[in-house]
Amino acid sequence: MTDTPLPQWPAAAGLDPVRRLHALAAGVRGARVTTREIAARCAEVEPLIADIGGELALLVPDMRRLTLTRSDGDRVEAVARSRFGMHARFHGVRRPGWLWLQSRFVLIGIAATPSATTPGHTLVAFTGGVRVPGRAALVPVGVGRAGRRVLERLDARLTTG
Repeated sequence: MTDTPLPQWPAAAGLDPVRRLHALAAGVRGARVTTREIAARCAEVEPLIADIGGELALLVPDMRRLTLTRSDGDRVEAVARSRFGMHARFHGVRRPGWLWLQSRFVLIGIAATPSATTPGHTLVAFTGGVRVPGRAALVPVGVGRAGRRVLERLDARLTTG
């Protein structure tokens, strides 16, 4: 009997957080990724998109409250209440420049990376929306508009302080 190495899963080495978000969203039917370059350093943007219990709830238009309930390494859980009274329990991954949260009915993904074209700026990407239960799909209505609103709010938050 010889020890044969286990097969290695492909690695997404070299993908920055924004490209990784595009790759994941490509596998979700109805997902739209909205990107925006923001005139702020990535070090200023990352803490805002990682602040599940504070800033993120202010950025997502339909969110009234988002509470981080568990954090174990890069794995997180949160509970959300929409402004319409609905609630959701999210499970996800939070890393520098990266947040992916999903519940049974809702998906939120946001990522940031330093701009490749403008020093001191950050490229930010957002996807999210209402999920079709049991399928890798989002209801396509309003996904792009919501993404633009999230990134406009983030830009305004960083511009006005």
